[in-house]
Amino acid sequence: MSPELFRGERRRWWTLAAVSFGLFMIMLDNTVVNVALPSIQRELGVGISELEWIVTGYALTFASLMLIGGKLADMLGRRRIFVIGIALFTLASLWCGLADSGSMLIAARIAQGFGAALMSPASLSIIAATFPPRQRGTAIGVWAGVSALALAIGPLAGGLLTDHLSWHWIFFVNIPVGAVGIGASFLLIDESRDDSLEQRLDLPGLATSALGLFALTYGLIEANANGWSSPRIVAAFAIAGMSLGGFVLLERHQRVPMLDLALFRSATYVGANLVVLLAALAMFGVFFFITLYMQNVLGYSAVEAGAAFLPMTVLIILVAPLAGRLTDRTGSRALMTGGMMLVGLQLLLFARVDAASTFWTLLPCLLIGGLGMALTMTPATAAAMRAVPASKAGVGSAVLNAFRQVGGSIGIALIGAIMAAQADGRRSVAAFLDGLHVALLVAAGIAFLGAVVAFLLVRPDGHRGEEPSPVAEAA
Repeated sequence: MSPELFRGERRRWWTLAAVSFGLFMIMLDNTVVNVALPSIQRELGVGISELEWIVTGYALTFASLMLIGGKLADMLGRRRIFVIGIALFTLASLWCGLADSGSMLIAARIAQGFGAALMSPASLSIIAATFPPRQRGTAIGVWAGVSALALAIGPLAGGLLTDHLSWHWIFFVNIPVGAVGIGASFLLIDESRDDSLEQRLDLPGLATSALGLFALTYGLIEANANGWSSPRIVAAFAIAGMSLGGFVLLERHQRVPMLDLALFRSATYVGANLVVLLAALAMFGVFFFITLYMQNVLGYSAVEAGAAFLPMTVLIILVAPLAGRLTDRTGSRALMTGGMMLVGLQLLLFARVDAASTFWTLLPCLLIGGLGMALTMTPATAAAMRAVPASKAGVGSAVLNAFRQVGGSIGIALIGAIMAAQADGRRSVAAFLDGLHVALLVAAGIAFLGAVVAFLLVRPDGHRGEEPSPVAEAA
């Protein structure tokens, strides 16, 4: 290997480190806030609805602006948008930490979601533009491992900071991390953008996609609290349907569309997105309600519940890079199919828990689930990013992240609706467990459906060594 080639190879991995550093910050914020909510409620004197918006305001903005973030990254430069996202997220974190009212904290969390929506698709598109197809799965495996590490540390870090300092510090810690991330990005990440066509802002597409994703996510999050047939929720879903339908029609006729619909001619890209959606749909609600089960039924503290998930997340951290390397060699289909089968098995085992279960009862479920998620998410992400040209990596990754975010919102709403229907107004441990068992069986069925989708749609080869064409790969 020549010195120049070695330096280029080494720089790729330093680029991955810089991207992962920024990614760690936004993924940590997904879980670090939850355990601090009781302290926030006491200090700011807010009600349950305001607490919900402290969490969902971030999720709504993150989901609804993801496509915009991906398009801006491709058009204006991926490093530039990534750095702008870090800067916005860091300043919003300072605003969160200084908040002295519920409304101020909600506004700051919405600003955080805007920064995250710029960073997340840009981070994945930087990887796709930096690494050749033969190494992309390995790099995405590291990216996924960092995400899992942040999600694992979040509840523990949030509990420790809240108990020993104050809830303000769960936001203040982002400030030095963001400053280092901005510096590392300028030093280690080369600029890239989509130079394949004339570039311009698709304002109608931006407006309809943002409104559609916002209305859809809002409806899913608020449906259980307001009732699925309430005028507010029906209106939200109607607005989502009309806006997203209008977005598709606009993109079909725009000269320079925000989302190139030719991407969906690739069966692999469609399959990878559907598997990510189904995996999130099956698992996000389970995480939410298994955490409630640990605390409300088994009597775990918030920190103990966070620690109980460590075996699962540590396994994801360890296996995700290995799954990425296997993807580079063998392709994604077999790994995704097997991974979703393991996720389904985990959910079937979880459906047997009761009030007398112990951590040792839960441990096999957590380990099987960790292995299944690692074998699913890394290969699915790699398959999706291989199925799009590097020039379209920003939008391609934004769609993938939007599918994941919407799938998670659907999962929480679906599991909650099933549990509420099974409880039928009863407020007891037995009613909670009855609902949880039925919901877990439904989630297992969703996971097994994901395995079928992966097997039928994702191409068996790994596209080793060449950049694919979505049109050529159409199945």
